Amino acid sequence: MEYCLFTEPQQGFSYDDQLAFAQSAERNGLDGFFRSDHYLRMGEGDPRPGPTDAWTTLAGLARETSRIRLGTLVSSVTYRVPSILAIQVAQVDAMSGGRAELGLGTGWFEREHAAYGIPFPAKRFDLLEEQLQIVTGLWQTPDAETFSFEGAHHRLDEAPALPKPVQGRVPVIVGGGGPKRTPALAARYATEFNIGFVAEDVVAEKFAVVRAACEAIDRDPATLKLSVALPTIVGRDDADISRRAAAIGQSREQFDNGANLIGTPAEVAEKVERLHRLGAERVYFQLMDLRDVEHADLVGTELLPLLPR
Repeated sequence: MEYCLFTEPQQGFSYDDQLAFAQSAERNGLDGFFRSDHYLRMGEGDPRPGPTDAWTTLAGLARETSRIRLGTLVSSVTYRVPSILAIQVAQVDAMSGGRAELGLGTGWFEREHAAYGIPFPAKRFDLLEEQLQIVTGLWQTPDAETFSFEGAHHRLDEAPALPKPVQGRVPVIVGGGGPKRTPALAARYATEFNIGFVAEDVVAEKFAVVRAACEAIDRDPATLKLSVALPTIVGRDDADISRRAAAIGQSREQFDNGANLIGTPAEVAEKVERLHRLGAERVYFQLMDLRDVEHADLVGTELLPLLPR
């Protein structure tokens, strides 16, 4: 089992806030630091200091950490040309000594696209498939050979397919609750399938569907890592838990919706154990208040020792 911190910096947090969380993850034995890839705050509240670009941030963190995995959960296909994204990720991989991971999805936040003038086509699954083909194709092209691609949305003419990542294969994460195309794309292109923000019965269902998608193309399902991302509040007592819920604009009762992770370290560990039994191999603890570094430390120092490995 692997355990990562997962954050939402567009809610009003700086690079330094993210650095503090990444350093907490590294200091306390967690396996990775992952962030959303968004430019607009969701919901009410002060968006200042303003958005940070995901891959610029990860490049900085690559030079300020030495062990943890670094990646997006997930980048939207609407934000970057796939060939440029392949270069960006390969460069972060080199800057980190081979610790980059790419989560890629269709995107969903239409208001964000309107705010920043980013095209938001109604149908985006074909875009996702083309981007997965291009990014993985560029990385896998043999040295000194070029990569060409002709699709409905993108065309590459003898791209040099450089730079190559440090890792032989950069982990690619595909996730979501779609019943057919999402699991099919994960089975064909991904190293990891992620499902987030759902109850345990839905986790079990989605894991079964993606395993079946692997079998349908003669891929061993055991070669696809299964992961879960869940909003998380951990506290030493009820007062701690309620305070952390209030800091993100919720009551404890609102946050405790049957899917989220909430409670003392021992209580959260019990649910993680159930997710492990369902087949989860990695859990992303989504912590929303990046100014609460003590929360990140608590996950590493008091929750992590209780978790299944």
